[in-house]
Parts: sequence; structure tokens; C-alpha cells
Amino acid sequence: MIPGQAFFILAIILFVLGIVAFFVKRDLLTQFMAVEVMLNAGNLAFLALAKASGKAEAQVIVFFVLTVAAAEAVVGMAIVLHVFRRKKTVRTEDASELKG
Repeated sequence: MIPGQAFFILAIILFVLGIVAFFVKRDLLTQFMAVEVMLNAGNLAFLALAKASGKAEAQVIVFFVLTVAAAEAVVGMAIVLHVFRRKKTVRTEDASELKG
């Protein structure tokens, strides 16, 4: 059986990789996927907490985080599509010109 600490370590590694990808990559799709990786790392940490404590409250939180992530995916992809239609690129430097 895999110990609960291994899940926490994996969640930390995934979260750090998501942060690095978000700040290093410059296109909106990659940054969007990095945010999803960070949300899933948080979910993994909550599930490891549920496994360690033997309670189901953390699993309920994961359900709500998944719901928010689904809504974020829809809104985020709509924004990426809008930027691509206007600028013909998904680079973040070009997205800053959409103000106003």
C-alpha cells in the first residue's frame, strides 16, 4: 500500500511544476493548462488528507473544486478563443492590448 505522505509529495511536485509552467511559458493555452495542473494538485492533497484522516469531508471539497475547475475551463477557453480570433495568436504579450 502506498503511504499518504507519497501523495502529499506528489501533490507538492505537481503544484510547483504548475507554478513554473505558468510563469515560464508565454502562451495562454499553456498557462491555462498549468492552472489546471495546480488545481488537480490541490485535489490530490485533499484526497491524501481524506485518506490519512479517514473522513469524507475532504472528498466533498474535492467535488466543489472540480466544479469550479469545470467552470474555469469553460470561461478560460472562451477567453483564449476570443484572444485568438482578435489577434490570431495566443501569446500573453498580445492579450494585454485587449484593455478598454
